[in-house]
Amino acid sequence: MASELTEAQILEIMQGIKIPPQPQILVDLQIEQLNPDPDLQAISRLISQDVGLSGAILKVVNSPAFGLRSQILSVQQAVSLIGVGSVINVINGLAIRSELSDENIVQLNRFWDTTTDIANTSVDIARFIGFEQTDWAYMLGLFHNCGIPLMMMRFDNYFKVMEESYGHPEKRVVDTENELLNTNHAVIGYYTAKSWRIPKPICDVIAEHHNATRYFQPDNQSDDTRKTLLGILKIAEHICGNYRILGRQSEDLEWQASSAEILAYLGIGDYDIEQLTFNYQESGVSVQNY
Repeated sequence: MASELTEAQILEIMQGIKIPPQPQILVDLQIEQLNPDPDLQAISRLISQDVGLSGAILKVVNSPAFGLRSQILSVQQAVSLIGVGSVINVINGLAIRSELSDENIVQLNRFWDTTTDIANTSVDIARFIGFEQTDWAYMLGLFHNCGIPLMMMRFDNYFKVMEESYGHPEKRVVDTENELLNTNHAVIGYYTAKSWRIPKPICDVIAEHHNATRYFQPDNQSDDTRKTLLGILKIAEHICGNYRILGRQSEDLEWQASSAEILAYLGIGDYDIEQLTFNYQESGVSVQNY
């Protein structure tokens, strides 16, 4: 087990981590910290539900300071390697930076509400189609929209722009963002995930996750892993109602434009999607009107 890092080392590694953690997750983690014998499994479970905390922990454990020979992809494994003291320093460091206004918290709830559901749904879809890298499916589901809170903090009108983006029947979501803001959340998310040392195939799919129509054209030469990950993600987004929660739309126009090609590539049909959706309704995932 690697020795714990000092607070100064962790702060240096965490430069650039700006995604605020969910307030309730922070409260739950702080309660766990107060226990005489903190439960690492409980801490890992809480961290894995939050985009900013997961990214920070993975960035720390995969930093040169630890000198590990192989990349760590699991939050649970990262927490075990880092140790309780270092994990608490990371959590406290992000908590200090995340003094959000009530308005920001309300806006970010739309982002937070989708991330864990999509990540968990992605894992189950991966298992359903026989894709073995379920940890990659989870990471993509959790991190694919990590550019959104950064865009929100940079542009006061970002959520209005995003709603307009999801409502356009002919443009990609990112096209509207590019026109109005000169950048988009997929590009920002790519560089953020890259800075967290997330595996390159996942970063690449984050960059392209609103390009499904092009990605699944017969002449597209993208490798099978990236295509499969993107297909899993788009199904999970559709099932979890991303277009309603983030886009405030009654129809999933993006899914309508690419669903036939995605389903054909993955070898499943509309009935499978209906069954998966029913399963998630039964398990309590928010797939109904938000």
